[in-house]
Amino acid sequence: MQFFLLQANAMNDAGNYLPIVLQLLFAMGLVTLIIIGSSYLGPSRKTADKLQNFESGIEIRGNARQPIAVKYFLVAILFVLFDVEVIFFYPYAVNFKELGWEGFIAVVVFVALFLTGFIYIFKKGALKWEE
Repeated sequence: MQFFLLQANAMNDAGNYLPIVLQLLFAMGLVTLIIIGSSYLGPSRKTADKLQNFESGIEIRGNARQPIAVKYFLVAILFVLFDVEVIFFYPYAVNFKELGWEGFIAVVVFVALFLTGFIYIFKKGALKWEE
């Protein structure tokens, strides 16, 4: 019994974290060295053509700071919201046998709340583009 206690205490020694700390220090040092080295060793010729904005070969027309309809942002936020909610189905799918009926009821309640929010958004007209 005492052997297992000694072995468990040895595993929690601070010296066991030394390789992780060294790896983190090496990674941070390497990234810093690469960034600083590329800024000093790389070519740096700023011409008018290089400083001009480039958008996939399309000629620039007008100002990029024009106001955009809020509908685009609303749809993007709703997509992220519902996309993240769908992620919560994964743990249930993995453990559905162990969760039993209680897990099933919890998922049904979750889906009901999910659909209630979707119906609310739909009735408020958040997904209508013709306005």
